[in-house]
Amino acid sequence: MSDIMVQADGLVKIYKSKQTEVLALQGLDLTIETGELTAIIGNSGSGKSTFLNMIGGLDRPSAGSLVVDGKNLFTMTKRELTAYKRDTVGFVWQNNARNLLPYLSALENIMMPMHLAHEKHRRAKALELLERVGLSSKKHSRLSTMSGGEQQRIAIAIALANSPRLLLADEPTGSVDAQTANYIFDIFRELNEQGQTVLIVTHDIALSKKVKRVVAIRDGKISSERILREKYADRLKESNIDWRREDTQEEYAILDKAGRVQIPKEMLQEMGLVDQKVRIDLQDGKVVLSVPESGAREAEKAG
Repeated sequence: MSDIMVQADGLVKIYKSKQTEVLALQGLDLTIETGELTAIIGNSGSGKSTFLNMIGGLDRPSAGSLVVDGKNLFTMTKRELTAYKRDTVGFVWQNNARNLLPYLSALENIMMPMHLAHEKHRRAKALELLERVGLSSKKHSRLSTMSGGEQQRIAIAIALANSPRLLLADEPTGSVDAQTANYIFDIFRELNEQGQTVLIVTHDIALSKKVKRVVAIRDGKISSERILREKYADRLKESNIDWRREDTQEEYAILDKAGRVQIPKEMLQEMGLVDQKVRIDLQDGKVVLSVPESGAREAEKAG
């Protein structure tokens, strides 16, 4: 069994229309190990959902390499891609209408993917998954009788129906209240503790601050990573922590394979750049960026 679940190298995605081209991913590099719980964050249009859709087999790269669980998504046939989406990945959408069939009960919804995979013990496994997400009492309920949080928990059970190697979640707490969001995150965390690899795209600040590894995408590339501070790693269930306000993670800029790094815009603004030129020096083992003397004089004149 490989230690690498996702390996993206130089990933590029271009969306074309008759009049325009949109570069959604610009040479994205990322490695996710088997057994990790990873969150992806970024502004709208940064490329995070495009990346998740590619991993889910719902979109194809324009260039680069994307290997998931040893399978090269760039070279798959349609038949291989169908098997991949059925057996390798499970997807939890923000929009519950994409997760659940309204005319089926919760139990029947969970059993549906198992029919496609010819699972023999469908009912027993579906009941086990319902218990896993804390909704055994809702097995005969339909979509219209369940709350948004309950629907999302059923969606997680559906995504787990075929025992996927990788669980993907696109804004899984985007349409629920804070208490329900915490409960849903606890389900993902418990699944991960049992060995499930989980990748979440989220805007939820409190949720992202509880994740051990957070990857930030900006302008179609990985810009930084945040790693949970050790003192918070065993305190995820504590209710007295304000996860939105506390500084729970260390943030690191990411060098791409060409040695490039994205500098946060607020830092560049504070430097007072008047053009795109910066001076780079190595001082006592530290890389120091500064405004060139000519640029500093221009900034003074402009001020």
